[in-house]
Amino acid sequence: MTHLYPCDFTPVELKILDNQLETYIMDMQSDPQFSLLKDIGHLAETMIQNNKDILYPLVFKLLKLTLVLLAATARVERVFSAMAIIKTRLRNRIGDQWMNDILLAYIEKEILDCIENDGIVNLFQNMKRRHNKL
Repeated sequence: MTHLYPCDFTPVELKILDNQLETYIMDMQSDPQFSLLKDIGHLAETMIQNNKDILYPLVFKLLKLTLVLLAATARVERVFSAMAIIKTRLRNRIGDQWMNDILLAYIEKEILDCIENDGIVNLFQNMKRRHNKL
Protein backbone atom coordinates (compact mmCIF):
# COMPACT_ATOMS: atom_id res chain seq x y z
CA MET A 1 0.00 0.00 0.00
CA THR A 2 2.84 2.38 0.70
CA HIS A 3 3.89 2.01 -2.95
CA LEU A 4 0.39 2.97 -4.10
CA TYR A 5 0.36 6.06 -1.87
CA PRO A 6 3.99 7.26 -1.75
CA CYS A 7 3.03 10.85 -0.91
CA ASP A 8 1.17 9.77 2.23
CA PHE A 9 4.23 8.41 4.03
CA THR A 10 7.48 10.16 4.84
CA PRO A 11 10.74 8.17 4.74
CA VAL A 12 10.82 8.21 8.55
CA GLU A 13 7.25 6.87 8.73
CA LEU A 14 8.15 4.05 6.36
CA LYS A 15 10.94 2.94 8.70
CA ILE A 16 8.66 3.17 11.73
CA LEU A 17 5.86 1.33 9.93
CA ASP A 18 7.77 -1.97 9.75
CA ASN A 19 8.22 -2.06 13.53
CA GLN A 20 4.67 -0.87 14.14
CA LEU A 21 3.27 -3.62 11.91
CA GLU A 22 5.18 -6.33 13.78
CA THR A 23 3.94 -5.07 17.15
CA TYR A 24 0.41 -4.63 15.77
CA ILE A 25 0.27 -8.23 14.49
CA MET A 26 1.41 -9.66 17.83
CA ASP A 27 -1.09 -7.44 19.70
CA MET A 28 -3.99 -8.43 17.44
CA GLN A 29 -3.22 -12.15 17.71
CA SER A 30 -3.38 -11.95 21.50
CA ASP A 31 -6.55 -9.83 21.69
CA PRO A 32 -9.78 -11.90 21.54
CA GLN A 33 -11.82 -8.88 20.34
CA PHE A 34 -9.98 -9.06 17.03
CA SER A 35 -10.36 -12.80 16.46
CA LEU A 36 -13.93 -12.76 15.08
CA LEU A 37 -13.80 -9.82 12.69
CA LYS A 38 -15.98 -10.11 9.61
CA ASP A 39 -14.36 -7.63 7.22
CA ILE A 40 -11.96 -4.73 6.91
CA GLY A 41 -14.63 -2.18 7.88
CA HIS A 42 -15.30 -4.10 11.09
CA LEU A 43 -11.55 -4.11 11.78
CA ALA A 44 -11.44 -0.30 11.47
CA GLU A 45 -14.42 0.10 13.83
CA THR A 46 -12.93 -2.26 16.40
CA MET A 47 -9.56 -0.50 16.25
CA ILE A 48 -11.25 2.84 16.97
CA GLN A 49 -13.36 1.41 19.79
CA ASN A 50 -10.22 0.01 21.45
CA ASN A 51 -8.02 3.08 20.75
CA LYS A 52 -5.74 0.97 18.56
CA ASP A 53 -5.97 3.67 15.89
CA ILE A 54 -4.07 5.94 18.29
CA LEU A 55 -1.64 3.24 19.39
CA TYR A 56 -0.88 2.22 15.77
CA PRO A 57 -1.46 5.39 13.72
CA LEU A 58 0.54 4.27 10.68
CA VAL A 59 -1.20 0.88 10.53
CA PHE A 60 -4.53 2.68 10.82
CA LYS A 61 -3.49 5.04 8.02
CA LEU A 62 -2.83 1.97 5.83
CA LEU A 63 -6.24 0.62 6.77
CA LYS A 64 -7.96 3.90 5.85
CA LEU A 65 -6.13 4.03 2.52
CA THR A 66 -7.25 0.46 1.82
CA LEU A 67 -10.87 1.39 2.52
CA VAL A 68 -10.59 4.45 0.28
CA LEU A 69 -9.06 2.39 -2.50
CA LEU A 70 -11.90 -0.15 -2.33
CA ALA A 71 -14.55 2.58 -2.47
CA ALA A 72 -12.77 4.48 -5.25
CA THR A 73 -12.36 1.33 -7.34
CA ALA A 74 -16.05 0.49 -7.03
CA ARG A 75 -16.96 4.07 -7.98
CA VAL A 76 -14.72 4.01 -11.07
CA GLU A 77 -16.19 0.68 -12.17
CA ARG A 78 -19.68 2.13 -11.80
CA VAL A 79 -18.74 5.14 -13.95
CA PHE A 80 -17.25 2.97 -16.70
CA SER A 81 -20.35 0.76 -16.72
CA ALA A 82 -22.51 3.86 -17.07
CA MET A 83 -20.26 5.15 -19.84
CA ALA A 84 -20.66 1.91 -21.77
CA ILE A 85 -24.44 2.28 -21.57
CA ILE A 86 -24.53 5.97 -22.46
CA LYS A 87 -21.82 6.20 -25.09
CA THR A 88 -23.48 4.28 -27.88
CA ARG A 89 -22.53 4.52 -31.53
CA LEU A 90 -25.11 7.28 -31.99
CA ARG A 91 -23.61 9.34 -29.18
CA ASN A 92 -20.00 8.50 -29.97
CA ARG A 93 -19.12 12.03 -31.04
CA ILE A 94 -20.51 13.99 -28.11
CA GLY A 95 -18.20 16.41 -26.36
CA ASP A 96 -16.60 15.90 -22.96
CA GLN A 97 -18.84 18.37 -21.12
CA TRP A 98 -22.04 16.85 -22.50
CA MET A 99 -20.75 13.37 -21.67
CA ASN A 100 -19.94 14.49 -18.10
CA ASP A 101 -23.42 16.00 -17.70
CA ILE A 102 -25.14 12.84 -18.97
CA LEU A 103 -22.96 10.58 -16.80
CA LEU A 104 -23.63 12.71 -13.73
CA ALA A 105 -27.38 12.49 -14.29
CA TYR A 106 -27.17 8.72 -14.91
CA ILE A 107 -24.91 7.88 -11.95
CA GLU A 108 -26.60 10.18 -9.43
CA LYS A 109 -30.16 9.38 -10.49
CA GLU A 110 -31.23 8.71 -6.88
CA ILE A 111 -30.42 12.32 -6.00
CA LEU A 112 -32.06 13.68 -9.13
CA ASP A 113 -35.20 11.62 -8.47
CA CYS A 114 -35.78 13.83 -5.40
CA ILE A 115 -36.04 16.98 -7.54
CA GLU A 116 -39.50 17.91 -8.72
CA ASN A 117 -39.99 18.15 -12.50
CA ASP A 118 -41.78 21.50 -12.14
CA GLY A 119 -38.67 23.00 -10.57
CA ILE A 120 -36.52 21.86 -13.48
CA VAL A 121 -39.02 23.16 -16.06
CA ASN A 122 -39.17 26.55 -14.30
CA LEU A 123 -35.38 26.74 -14.20
CA PHE A 124 -35.09 26.16 -17.95
CA GLN A 125 -37.92 28.55 -18.74
CA ASN A 126 -36.21 31.28 -16.70
CA MET A 127 -32.93 30.57 -18.48
CA LYS A 128 -34.67 30.87 -21.84
CA ARG A 129 -36.31 34.15 -20.84
CA ARG A 130 -32.99 35.63 -19.70
CA HIS A 131 -31.35 34.49 -22.92
CA ASN A 132 -34.09 36.05 -25.04
CA LYS A 133 -33.71 39.39 -23.21
CA LEU A 134 -30.02 39.52 -24.11
